[in-house]
Amino acid sequence: MPRFPIFHSRSDQRRRSGAIRATRLLFTGPIILTGGACASNQSQSGQDRSTLAPTPPKPYVNASAPVNPSGYDWRNIEGTQDGWQLNERSSEWSRLNRAALNLHSVSAMIVDERGNVLYSKNARAVRPIASITKLMTAMVVLDTGVSLKTPIRIVEDDRDRLKNSRSRLRINDTVLSRREMIMVAIMSSDNRAAHALGRTTFRGGTPEFIQAMNRKARALGMRNTRFVDSSGLDPRNQSTAEDLVKMVRAASNYPLLHEITALGQMTLRPFSDGTALQYRNTNPLVRSPEWTVEVSKTGFINEAGRCLVMRARIDNRSLYMVFLGSNGKLSTVGDSNRVRDWILTSSRTTAAR
Repeated sequence: MPRFPIFHSRSDQRRRSGAIRATRLLFTGPIILTGGACASNQSQSGQDRSTLAPTPPKPYVNASAPVNPSGYDWRNIEGTQDGWQLNERSSEWSRLNRAALNLHSVSAMIVDERGNVLYSKNARAVRPIASITKLMTAMVVLDTGVSLKTPIRIVEDDRDRLKNSRSRLRINDTVLSRREMIMVAIMSSDNRAAHALGRTTFRGGTPEFIQAMNRKARALGMRNTRFVDSSGLDPRNQSTAEDLVKMVRAASNYPLLHEITALGQMTLRPFSDGTALQYRNTNPLVRSPEWTVEVSKTGFINEAGRCLVMRARIDNRSLYMVFLGSNGKLSTVGDSNRVRDWILTSSRTTAAR
């Protein structure tokens, strides 16, 4: 049985108590579904069926959230394929000098909380998105209302045979609660954890889960997005910077994703022998005192390059940032810092006038 995680962040004490409550397991037997197999009816054995995913799933209460207080419809973000366009409510950003911002990412988009597009570069170019996929995976799991306390075992079916990526979650010896699986998938981008979530959330297994991912993408107005797996290892998982802004905004409605993002590192004990595993957030900006990152996810496969999506506060404003197709391990961090400096320099210039 997995032990309680140890968290390390600026809100450590508050989160630890909540995490302990969330990781108390209701049952001794973890869920083990394989492939597209359906979960069997357990009512005769006395198992509480509340731990199994509802069929059909609950309505996607957080799926679209299309209108913010300014009245801007986020399903129709205004941008251009190759350039920069501010919508009509963007006069507050009129002093931003686009020529002063040189981002290395192939595609990028910066949007404020009111829907103002500050910057757009190839924002409608369809590209592989790698592990950015896992943000959608987590939202679909949370949307169903399935129990986060249920223990899930990593099995042979969770092994990556497409890219042969590594994971420290040992086959047949790893048991984590569904909540912990989400944490490992989002914070450290573990592919076995993401696959296990897709495998065990619905009675129809992984195929039904992928359908739910694409259904949610359509509800969010992500017109140029397609998912074929829950981890992002398959390069056919594709989207655009414009679509991913909508996805990050939707993710911002989930308190658990805020909590996971804020963690700089955590310790889990998923093995029967009690061995501890320490995980660090794959987004180093979370640990930087210069940044307040509210939701984020990183991604990388060769076909996608380095990717980063996040909502972060800069100059007391929440901004949605998407960077796709960067080269170099820290290239998205560099682009993030360039955006931050660009906005702060503009704010100082405006204040001085």
